[in-house]
Amino acid sequence: MASKASIAGHPVHPMLVSFPLALWYTSFATDVVFYFNHHLSLPLISKFMIAAGIIGAAAAAVPGIIDWLAIKNNEVKRIANWHARLNILALLIFSVNLYLRMQAGSPLVGRSLRIPFLLSLLGVVLISISGWLGGALSFEHGVGVAPQHDTPDEEVAKVRFP
Repeated sequence: MASKASIAGHPVHPMLVSFPLALWYTSFATDVVFYFNHHLSLPLISKFMIAAGIIGAAAAAVPGIIDWLAIKNNEVKRIANWHARLNILALLIFSVNLYLRMQAGSPLVGRSLRIPFLLSLLGVVLISISGWLGGALSFEHGVGVAPQHDTPDEEVAKVRFP
């Protein structure tokens, strides 16, 4: 099923989703480094990465919704629904995470950033599972992928070696 949200035949959702994933994974890695290094710039860097990831996720959601609306197969729709639910939950978790990080004097945050760190860990786990489901949608079920026609070499191989 070719994506209705595409540029020159290339689906937009997979292009855009790599940005929030990379930003959120890197923000978590920055939090891990902070626990060993305690350099005060690391939580700030992580905060900006989370914010940019939230903006990127919102941008990636638009073509994702367009692709979701085009799915007709019930089994594929069920997988896509779980993919969407996990993404929405991760977006909410990272939004709460950002809110807590913005509250500099909050007793929930403090200097240790334990609650935001745990929220980042949970968010990373959710986007990992959701990304796996998204890969299954694309690679196993062809969501957002234009049907491919066999090349002439493949046609010859089929004739010679049935």
